[in-house]
Amino acid sequence: MDKENQSLATEFILIGFTDRPVLKSLLFSVFFAIYLVTMVGNLGLVALILMERRLHTPMYIFLGNLALMDSCCACAITPKMLENFFSKDRMISLYECMAQFYFLCLAETADCFLLAAMAYDRYVAICSPLQYHTLMSKKLCLQMTAGAYIASNLHSMIHVGLLLRLTFCRSNQIDHFFCDILPLYRLSCTDPSINELMIYIFSMPIQIFTIAIVLFSYLCILFTIFKMKSKEGRGKAFSTCASHFLSVSIFYICLLMYIRPFEEGDKDIPVAVFYTIVVPLLNPFIYSLRNKEVINVLKRCLKNYNIFK
Repeated sequence: MDKENQSLATEFILIGFTDRPVLKSLLFSVFFAIYLVTMVGNLGLVALILMERRLHTPMYIFLGNLALMDSCCACAITPKMLENFFSKDRMISLYECMAQFYFLCLAETADCFLLAAMAYDRYVAICSPLQYHTLMSKKLCLQMTAGAYIASNLHSMIHVGLLLRLTFCRSNQIDHFFCDILPLYRLSCTDPSINELMIYIFSMPIQIFTIAIVLFSYLCILFTIFKMKSKEGRGKAFSTCASHFLSVSIFYICLLMYIRPFEEGDKDIPVAVFYTIVVPLLNPFIYSLRNKEVINVLKRCLKNYNIFK
C-alpha cells in the first residue's frame, strides 16, 4: 500500500474532455487556434507597448503587464492540454502539476491587482485630471506593478506549499484538463480543511479588496461623467473606460462563477475553459479594437514594416 501511495503521489492522469477521436481532433484544432491567436495578440500588444514611447504611460504599462499575465495563463494550461489530446497515457508528474497550478494562480492573482490598478488609473485621469501626473506618476505605477507581482508570487507559493502537504492516495485520475485545486482536493486522503481555510483567509480578501477598488473607482467615474456638461466630454470619458470596464466585467463574472462552494465543483470545467482560455484571448482585442491610440500605433508600425520590405 505504501508503494502504491508513493506512485500515486508522484504522477497523475489528466482525464481531459473526451475519448472520441473525431471530437479530439476538432477540439485540438479549436484550442490550438485559440492558443496561437492568444499568444500573438497578447505578446504583440506587449511588444507594441515596449517599442512605442508614446505608450509608456501608466495605463499602457498596466495593460502590457495584463497581456503578459494572460500569456502566462495560456502557457501554463494550453500546451499540456493540447499534448494530452493525442497522448496515450495523459500523465503529468506531481511537480509539473504544482508548477502548472503555480503559474495559473500567479497569473490570475496578478490580473486582479492589475485590473484594480487600471481602474484607479482611470479614476484619477477622469476625476482629477489636473493632478493626474502627480497622483499617478511612473514611479507609483512601477511600484504598483511590482507590488502586484510580489503579492501574486507569495499567494501562489502559499497555496502550492499547502498542496504539497497533501497525500494523494484515493486515485491518480484528475477529472479535469489541468491541475486545478478542487480536483486535487478530491483526490487527497489528507484532510484538505486547512487548505480550504487558507483559500478563504488569503484569496477572499484579495478578491474583496480588488473588487472594492474597481467598484469605487467606477462609481466615482460615473458620477463625474454625469456631472459633465459637454456631450463630447462625456463621450470621450465613456470611450476611455468602456474597454477596461468590459474586460473587468468578463473577468470578475467568470471568477465569481468559478469560485463556488467546494461541494459544487463537479461542473467547473466549462467555466474553467472560459476563465483560463477564452478570457486571455479576448483581452488584447477588447483593448486594441476600442483604443484609437493603439490602433494608430499599430498602423504606423505596419506601414513602416512595409516600407522596409
